[in-house]
Amino acid sequence: MSVGSATSLTSATFEELMREVLVRLGEDPEREGLIRTPGRVKRAMEHLTSGYREDPEKLLKGALFAVQYDEMVIVKDIEMFSMCEHHMLPFFGKVHVAYIPNGRVIGLSKIPRLVELFSHRLQIQERMTTQIAETIQTVIQPQGVGVVIEARHLCMMMRGVEKQHSSTVTSAMFGSFRDSQQTRAEFLSLIRAKNGNGG
Repeated sequence: MSVGSATSLTSATFEELMREVLVRLGEDPEREGLIRTPGRVKRAMEHLTSGYREDPEKLLKGALFAVQYDEMVIVKDIEMFSMCEHHMLPFFGKVHVAYIPNGRVIGLSKIPRLVELFSHRLQIQERMTTQIAETIQTVIQPQGVGVVIEARHLCMMMRGVEKQHSSTVTSAMFGSFRDSQQTRAEFLSLIRAKNGNGG
């Protein structure tokens, strides 16, 4: 690519770039069904990558509460939708987060918001799992934190190996969740339980 063409790309609007993509795919961006597509894609991508414009630590620090409670806190089955950074195709699933407080707790609604913040970036599942756990560990310094993500990836389901029923499970454990097998086992047992009946 020449310097001149690189400059023209950087000065092009998102919509102009999307129209170019449509042309290169063999489509007609002027046909009725596609005329407004570049604008729709722009708005969708702005929403799906809004996590870049938010500060995860600031999010949690705005809802910290001093409390004398040292039992496990779990927020499980948090729905998650993100975009794979390798193919920019969606992956989706559920996130389970647990921590054991050390004098402070987070407002419960902030944990799903933290998941949403990191999922609204171009991601890989492994990194997102660690980012969620590390942020909680850094901000409230609990006795321990554990995060498990179960997700299905359209880059595996629609292309490549095309396996429709495979899922990927990742985990990140810090503090007592890493050091204590009993704590880790309790967490994993509780997130497997459905409707409180263990199965």
